[in-house]
Amino acid sequence: MSSQIVGKFSQNSQDISQDFQLPSAYESAMEALSTLITQKKRNGIPAISGQNQKLDRMLRYIKILGLEEKIAGLKIIHVAGTKGKGSTCAFCEAILRECGFKTGLFTSPHLIDVRERYRLDGMDICQEKFLQYFWDCWNQLKANVSEDLPMPPLFQFLTVLAFKIFVSEKVDVAIIEVGLGGKLDSTNVIKEPVVCGITSLGMDHMETLGNTLGQIASHKAGILKPQVPAFTVLQLSEAMEVLQERAKELMVSLQVVAPLNLEKLNGARLSLSGDHQLSNAALAVSLCKSWLRSTGNWKRLFEDAYEKDGLPEEFLRGLSAARLSGRGQIVVDPLINTSGGHKRLSGDLTFYLDGAHSPESMDACARWFSASVVERKDMSLSSVSSKVNTMERAWTNGYIKPCNNKDSDEIPKRILLFNCMDARDPQILLPKLVNTCASSGIYFSKAIFVPSISAYTKVTSATSAIPSYIPGKDLSWQFNLQRIWEKIIHGKDVLDQNLKLNASVGVPPREFLYKEASRCGPEDGYFACSAVFPSLPLTINWLRDCVRENPSLRVQVLVTGSLHLVGDVLKLLRR
Repeated sequence: MSSQIVGKFSQNSQDISQDFQLPSAYESAMEALSTLITQKKRNGIPAISGQNQKLDRMLRYIKILGLEEKIAGLKIIHVAGTKGKGSTCAFCEAILRECGFKTGLFTSPHLIDVRERYRLDGMDICQEKFLQYFWDCWNQLKANVSEDLPMPPLFQFLTVLAFKIFVSEKVDVAIIEVGLGGKLDSTNVIKEPVVCGITSLGMDHMETLGNTLGQIASHKAGILKPQVPAFTVLQLSEAMEVLQERAKELMVSLQVVAPLNLEKLNGARLSLSGDHQLSNAALAVSLCKSWLRSTGNWKRLFEDAYEKDGLPEEFLRGLSAARLSGRGQIVVDPLINTSGGHKRLSGDLTFYLDGAHSPESMDACARWFSASVVERKDMSLSSVSSKVNTMERAWTNGYIKPCNNKDSDEIPKRILLFNCMDARDPQILLPKLVNTCASSGIYFSKAIFVPSISAYTKVTSATSAIPSYIPGKDLSWQFNLQRIWEKIIHGKDVLDQNLKLNASVGVPPREFLYKEASRCGPEDGYFACSAVFPSLPLTINWLRDCVRENPSLRVQVLVTGSLHLVGDVLKLLRR
């Protein structure tokens, strides 16, 4: 089937590339991209066995497209890391755009539409330009396919396409985010970047990068180039030693950047939420300063006015304007009408979205969510009352949850909407989330576990069809997540082999939302703390029905565990 599709594209791509207005042309490009997916799951075995062979092939693809010499003219900022590399790149792009430069930004993954990966002057590339460059690359590479040079796998193609777009659009600066690791990543065909950055390192993608922080750091340090300035943030000693050793070998000046403080921000506020963004922003500031100096633009723009203290106004504007979907993002449901004159017609439904999927990022997500719900002054289960006599023990493992305030006409509910890939360890992620939130007095009324819509085997667009329900969908992973959650809440394994969770294919009645966790009786087969929903569209509709039914209801939904899940929620809310 794939070969038939590729054959069809090979015959029709010229016709398709002539008419960019047809929606089918863009969907055809997405189908073509889908044929380049060589792994059926995240932790599958790569199609190309030799990683060095992968980079050799990348160089051959670049040569076919005539980009070999032109890439050096992109004046690249290259960024690797475990956490925060996308945010750091977004800050860099916004800062240099505010300084007056034409910017190109390549990040991954995309959440809703593949065009999110390519930004020109802060905007996602338009469909017309995307299709123009896409089919140009596709046709040239297809015409040069041979026995030892197949079409590139998906991320390699997307990387080559990024170079094609930025060279053709004549950007002043290209900010390139590493996809995975660094040393063997497809982006590491960049030979002479202007400056390199390495964000915070942690334990992630261990099936590919190694089981120790030192091994992971070695991969990340692979983007460092001889005598090219490099910057990193504060790291654990095991990681820092590896980075410094590699920098020394290459005669690289590796500078460690401390987080920004409020004094340097001069009253400005970072556009990306969370305390961890202060480190990402500081790294971006250092990278941009280095880039400006290396390209001879610093003195032209700022002279020596900002050599020691303070940041240029352009930097502050950039830090306040950077955007990155699905990381510390708050979205009020656009379909919920909250007022009608002086009378509330429905409750509030607010989504807090963060694609955290590692222990470190989950901790940062929990701290961001806890701070956000307090800052927005929402009535919460933790702030309804501070009096001891209004508290009750709701969880048998010792957590204390405040009761609802009888004097308030608002009913606050905090809900966790969670899924993660089976390559992750939910027995680490979920306790980290619960404990960090609890340390700030933030607790969840319910947890909902739901499968993502996105498939690892298919590239879709913002307009691709979304089935509301797929009969026979395997929910065993979601029930496993629910078991882990119930064990966390009750402080012990409450399930035995003879007890099965409710495997109904439908959604629970809306009364489920109001039932107190203290009434949860897992030994009786009754769960008031959590539920498995068969599909995400049904989940969103269920939440909307709940708040429409009760104008006093204020629902705050934390969506986390997977960027796929976050992207799917954003896609549904946008529609």
